[in-house]
Amino acid sequence: MIFELITPKSLEITMGIVNSNPSYNVLENGRPSRTIQEVSSEFLNTSTESYLIKYDGKYIGIIDFLKNNPKDNHPWIGLLIIHQDYHSKGYGKKVYLSFEEKIIHQNSWKSVRLGVLKNNKKAIKFWECLGFQYYAKSEWDGKTVGCYEKNF
Repeated sequence: MIFELITPKSLEITMGIVNSNPSYNVLENGRPSRTIQEVSSEFLNTSTESYLIKYDGKYIGIIDFLKNNPKDNHPWIGLLIIHQDYHSKGYGKKVYLSFEEKIIHQNSWKSVRLGVLKNNKKAIKFWECLGFQYYAKSEWDGKTVGCYEKNF
């Protein structure tokens, strides 16, 4: 599993992965696709580290990571999205576990947090199966989000 930082040169690949998931885009922003400007704004910023995920020579997903959320001083996964062509094949779990190993070995964090849109039942089940536990409800961009945490 290779994690490559997203750069301006890789934005087209990034947009292809994001737009391969129209149902998630509708949940998040009410539209089935995102523009190159939206993708650039989300993944080329100074707040988070955004990675393309490469497996067996193919780009299969994206993970967005915030090392320190100033609201709670914890690391957060902002997004894990797998290209639609690779859904239901175990890639999401492999990607997360590989990323977890990476952040545990490179830092002294004891846990990681993430938020899941209330209506994203599939994602809630996915994260709970990986050991994340619900701890609070929050609001983000006018939507209800469940906050989850996994201790290492």
